[in-house]
Amino acid sequence: MEEGIREVIQALGPAVLIIWIRTILSAVLWPQKYFNSILLMVRLMVTVIFASGFFGDNGGYFLLGCFLLVSLALFMVPILLIINGIQMIRRESLCLSNVLSLLLGIVVGIGEIATVVYVLGLADFMDIGELNYLVLLLAFTVFYFSALVLSFVIYSIFITIMPHRRNFNYIIIHGCGLKGDGTPTKLLSDRVDKAIEIYEKCKEKPYVIPSGGQGADEVISEAQSMKNYLMQHGIPEERILPEDKSTTTRENLINSKKIIDDYGGKKKTALVSSNYHIYRCLRIAKETGLHCTGIGAHTAFYYWPSALIREFMAVFLTKRFIVWALIGYLFFVGPILYILINA
Repeated sequence: MEEGIREVIQALGPAVLIIWIRTILSAVLWPQKYFNSILLMVRLMVTVIFASGFFGDNGGYFLLGCFLLVSLALFMVPILLIINGIQMIRRESLCLSNVLSLLLGIVVGIGEIATVVYVLGLADFMDIGELNYLVLLLAFTVFYFSALVLSFVIYSIFITIMPHRRNFNYIIIHGCGLKGDGTPTKLLSDRVDKAIEIYEKCKEKPYVIPSGGQGADEVISEAQSMKNYLMQHGIPEERILPEDKSTTTRENLINSKKIIDDYGGKKKTALVSSNYHIYRCLRIAKETGLHCTGIGAHTAFYYWPSALIREFMAVFLTKRFIVWALIGYLFFVGPILYILINA
């Protein structure tokens, strides 16, 4: 790497530190903003470039190694997604929500094949040269939406590992389904266990709000099931404020906020759900006026990819997100579209 370039990169140290401080502050103060995920991706790339300046003449090899590792990871993504989709079908059931990772793996795989076809010039070899730009458009399209999903995944992990305050006045637990006998599923018990962990660390014991109504196939409400579990694990009944009317995440938060408002006083609130669910919860909490700290509970690894894709789709299908995503897409693929239209 040229000496001058290396000096410029190393001189960027204070700027890199500042943007990371800004990233963390933004995630703490406005964790529900999706734009944070895009900024996080950009800042990771800037950090890699900055780090290359410390490798002297081998800086170029460092960047090349990082590029090759990322490329290898990207080509592994569709394979891992397809394997995960098969696992979900075997361990859970055959339904749309459980095949999302399988479907996404197939789509991403097609896009990566299209990329290879274009980069290696195989379109002419395969006698489809006239489709070269269409192949490139497909590759760019898959790359763009894959980048949106990847940034969402990385940011979802980032906000769940962020440090948070240790003392709360309220802990909201999101319900998510029960076993046939009315006891919590593993997914739900993990959430309640995380809430108990937080409760025990608080100096002044908070109120716990288990939130969830009774589904058509449930013998009791999710709130009552969680209350029973909490009491079995030593949480006093007088510190439990069940919310048993909600049927959606939004209702969970609206009804829980009403309980908190009715009690008045200090309102430092922890919002506990599965780690893949925290980002969307924080978005809805912001919309409902509930100020809280999101804390994610453990999720089985095989379940996590499909669940996170489902969360991304729930966010993606909001009107505002679709508009901005399409604007970004047109900006990203604009040159390719121009060539296709004028070909």
